[in-house]
Amino acid sequence: MLGKQYLKLEDLNSYIISSNLSDYIWKLVVEWKWFEKRTLGAQLTDATDSIAANIAEGFGRYHKKDKIKFYYNARASAYESAHWIKKASIRQLITQKDFDYTINELRKLPKEINHLINFTQTKLSI
Repeated sequence: MLGKQYLKLEDLNSYIISSNLSDYIWKLVVEWKWFEKRTLGAQLTDATDSIAANIAEGFGRYHKKDKIKFYYNARASAYESAHWIKKASIRQLITQKDFDYTINELRKLPKEINHLINFTQTKLSI
């Protein structure tokens, strides 16, 4: 008899996308001048890091409602990150190529996180 296969955090599309994206954002922001880093850069980095962090924290929770609460927070951070990346583009802190890549990745996340929420609601009993 084979052992039961458990889902790992690293198997979640929402976690993979958000974790990779936060590393990409870090590499962009670290090159900015001090003022830009301290103001917009810190907000953008915090918001983007928060997506994967909330998914990870929710994944580690036991109760369904606890998990879902953190997944909702992750989804909200994705929208906040989109706001900040738009500001970075308007203020000419990133290239059009970097904007296109990051905004497209951010636009994937609400749907991916909604799948995670729905999976959690239907598959977990507590």
